[in-house]
Amino acid sequence: MLMEYLRPDFVFENDSGCLKQLVHDGWKQINVITSRAGSVRGGHYHKYNDEGFYVVRGRFTLTLWRDDVKETYEMKEGDLFRIPPYVFHTFAYHEDTILVSMYSRGVELSETEKDIWTE
Repeated sequence: MLMEYLRPDFVFENDSGCLKQLVHDGWKQINVITSRAGSVRGGHYHKYNDEGFYVVRGRFTLTLWRDDVKETYEMKEGDLFRIPPYVFHTFAYHEDTILVSMYSRGVELSETEKDIWTE
């Protein structure tokens, strides 16, 4: 498998609502990404970062590939997953989507270089 589904570290629910602790350790950079329905993003991989995602809202097709292996997943609200280094990933959004993305080391390697690779 080119990606791993994760579980939140902790979930507390009561009549007032829900608290989900996605992670409590191991991630250096956290972003919120919004994408419009019909858009396609990604088409790259990371050499130095595990990248985790939590789907806050929306739906998309996630396509992953490395070497001769290609996998496709239909992702939806509530999915939490990790993509390891050297796995190309592309997101094709079916609905307006909000994602939380997490990097294990951070994408900025220096002032001029980022851990985003297309070849």
